[in-house]
Order: sequence, then structure tokens, then C-alpha cells
Amino acid sequence: MSSEEGAHVTCFTEDLHDVTLHFQIVRFSKQIYVWVGCNTAKFGHLYAAATTRPDNRVSVTSVLGGTSDNTGSSMARRLVLKTGLNIVLACNIPKDSPILEAAAERKLVEKLKGLGYIKTPAVGANTSSAQ
Repeated sequence: MSSEEGAHVTCFTEDLHDVTLHFQIVRFSKQIYVWVGCNTAKFGHLYAAATTRPDNRVSVTSVLGGTSDNTGSSMARRLVLKTGLNIVLACNIPKDSPILEAAAERKLVEKLKGLGYIKTPAVGANTSSAQ
């Protein structure tokens, strides 16, 4: 991990389901940028997700790549719920690969927990959330 002007950068690679996934996590004070690359350094689709007022629901928008391929959109939404931070997610996981997408998200969440970026609910707090 490297730190530069308040940004913390973490990169790692995982071999899952006969493909190589590359991850980059950049943690800023109030947001996290995540890139997930599948077998290549291609940027992929870019999503921005954040909670919106007044009811703290999560909104996701496609910044780059169009809406016909929403691989990563749901992942960005869930990451906001888990971290409590704004998420910018670039994802080039192949379209129609839900098992690979789920495996990539599990590895990403595991790493985010290890880095301390996943918020933990207070003891006795209601942990159920509607999506």
C-alpha cells in the first residue's frame, strides 16, 4: 500500500474461475475508487454511487460505458452500503458473467474488510437493509 497526499492505494491480483482479476483500490477521505480488470488492464465501464438525501438511499449512475451493460452497477451500490462512502467503480468483467462478478465482489469486500474500510454495525443495531 502506498500513501500520497491522503490517498491510500492498494493493488492486488486474484485467479478466479480460470481468469485473472486485477484490483486497484484508492481510498480518499470521503470516497473510494475501485478498478476491477479481467485478464487485461482495460478500464471498462465507470459507475458513481452515493447515498442521496433525504432518505439515504443509494443512487448509481453510469459515467462511462452506457447502460446496456450494467456489470458493476449493483456492485457499486452494495459497496456504498457496506462502506458508508461514495464509490467510483471501474469494471471490465465480461457481460453475462454473474458468477465471476459475484466472486470478484467477494474478494474485493474481503480486501476492504482487511483494510478497515467496511463499516461494522453497532452491537444490537438492526443490520437488515432493504435494497
